Amino acid sequence: MPKRTRFTIWRPFVVAAVAALTAAFLSPVAAQAAGTAPRESQPVYSYAHAIREAVWVDTGLDSDGDGKTDRVAADIVRPAEPAAQGRKVPVIMDASPYYSCCGRGNESQLKTYDAAGNVVQMPLFYDNFFVPRGYAVVGVDLAGTNRSDGCVDVGGRSDIQSAKAVVDWLNGRAKAYSSRTGTTAVKAGWTNGRTGMIGKSWDGTIANGVAATGVKGLRTIVPISSISSWYDYYFAQGAPLYDSGPDWLAGAVESDAAYARCGAVQQKLVDGAPRTGDWTGLWTERDYVKDASKVRASVFLVHGMQDLNVRTKNFGQWWDALAKNGVERKIWLSQTGHVDPFDYRRGAWVDTLHRWFDHELLGYDNGIDREPMADVERHPDQWVTSAVWPPRGTEATTLRPAGGTQAGVGTLGLSRKSGTETFTDDPRQSETDWAAQIATPTSDKAGFLTAPLTHDLRLSGSSKVTVTAAPTTSTAHLTAVLVDLGPDTIRDYADAAEGITTLGDRTCWGESTAGDSACFLKTAARTKAVDYTVFSRGWADLGTYADPGKGVPLTPGKKYTITLDLAATDHVVPKGHRLALIVAGTDKDLIDPPSSTPTLTVDLSRTSAKVPLVGGAAAFARATAARWTAPEAGALTGVRVPRTVQRVPAS
Repeated sequence: MPKRTRFTIWRPFVVAAVAALTAAFLSPVAAQAAGTAPRESQPVYSYAHAIREAVWVDTGLDSDGDGKTDRVAADIVRPAEPAAQGRKVPVIMDASPYYSCCGRGNESQLKTYDAAGNVVQMPLFYDNFFVPRGYAVVGVDLAGTNRSDGCVDVGGRSDIQSAKAVVDWLNGRAKAYSSRTGTTAVKAGWTNGRTGMIGKSWDGTIANGVAATGVKGLRTIVPISSISSWYDYYFAQGAPLYDSGPDWLAGAVESDAAYARCGAVQQKLVDGAPRTGDWTGLWTERDYVKDASKVRASVFLVHGMQDLNVRTKNFGQWWDALAKNGVERKIWLSQTGHVDPFDYRRGAWVDTLHRWFDHELLGYDNGIDREPMADVERHPDQWVTSAVWPPRGTEATTLRPAGGTQAGVGTLGLSRKSGTETFTDDPRQSETDWAAQIATPTSDKAGFLTAPLTHDLRLSGSSKVTVTAAPTTSTAHLTAVLVDLGPDTIRDYADAAEGITTLGDRTCWGESTAGDSACFLKTAARTKAVDYTVFSRGWADLGTYADPGKGVPLTPGKKYTITLDLAATDHVVPKGHRLALIVAGTDKDLIDPPSSTPTLTVDLSRTSAKVPLVGGAAAFARATAARWTAPEAGALTGVRVPRTVQRVPAS
């Protein structure tokens, strides 16, 4: 955005500009009293002459055991003019482990510094855009990363306190210093303490965790593709999602100095996260959902519905817990994988985020709180809204599988049926293989389909699939997926960029300096024509049938009943398509296989899917009233096999 220029033409423009400036220099309350209540903050301050400084905030912890409390670095960019006038500004804060190791955003930006140690480039557009509009932007290095003391503990007390301490300092409750080891105290007299936290992935996860402490002064959080319970990042009911644990992740982001002195913390991560998938005290400490009742901040949640890095159970359970506790909230759901909205809906995102922060941190009555709660990407770059989410009239509806005329190709309806289906776990096969051959009997899965729909069916929220099965070995993993069978063009979430492609030209969002450009490479939707779409998934170790927190060996031949939590989503299966449920074993590359390759016999009379249907059972009955016909055999086309080789909840 170009710098503000003066105009001397047209009296209406001058009057409007004076009104905007007057509003900018008044607090929202004073502005309203003066009859000039603002609805949008304006870029009236100089970014080029913004104050850039660094402080080190005392966390009160000694995570690295060196006998001194840890200090975390907070780099600050804030407008100079309000401070000169004695006016205080709110804060937008991004606390991250990525500022020196991995980079932030689609272009992997790092912090850069001048000779005095003050930040020159603050990654992403937040400072370029919001500092001229009267906000301070603070980038916090999590403990153990970049210029901070302490150790990375992957979502635990040290991580969360790293950021919470800064919120406390901004509100006059914690101490900060002008250097990492010095004694000169620094106070945040330039801020009113109103803080909003934002960030993608690990950054947004920290925002969730800090909000769950109930810290005063944190007014809103914007978690993007973020974790709500670290157990659910690494495991799905005992089934490993990755071949490593949080110790690997700590090592990936820690500074060299922290890595050298934090061996004890890393060992605690190893000991507390056994590869058995059992729930331990380590996971309890990193479960923010249990503390949703403490959240004071509003929440603007953003997630890709095909995110197979931070899988969508994380947003679903967090959203439900926030709703239960009456937290003010808003949600965006895209068709992408692990992608920032700046890279799939840029203009609308900047505008919406601007109005959200204006409302939550400046107190402007701009109406965003009265707009629809949810924006959902229905097709690439095509969005719909819902007044509330899930929509009113959504009911958990129990669907039941039944056998068909061919083994492994059955029906899905409302009535309970008897019978069995049998499949053998094949770790070489994935959900894309199963869906591509859903109309063909194969030994590695059991599929159940509706008749072609006569009306659209919308599923909105989280599903559960209950399976009763007898294994032939003492270990078994299960997968359940929901599939939309029918042609469509979707974002190619299985591509390396997870649904976007980066272009060569740039667009600018805010003001630039020589060291910090506000211009970013444009992106476009990367799409693929498919014959089916897997839109919700769930996994479990059958050994956790009695206790989701502890697995036990199975008795071959014995029946076990387990309920799998499927990922939250919002998907419409259109008229003419079929809704399908697939039950199978190891989902290649998305969970690790068990120690054996069992054959499982599924008791259909005790197996069901409880899905969130808009309109409930009546809508399902209406949409599936046509006579069931067998689908045509033959391979279907989908995305390539999704892979989760990225074990860092990436920036």
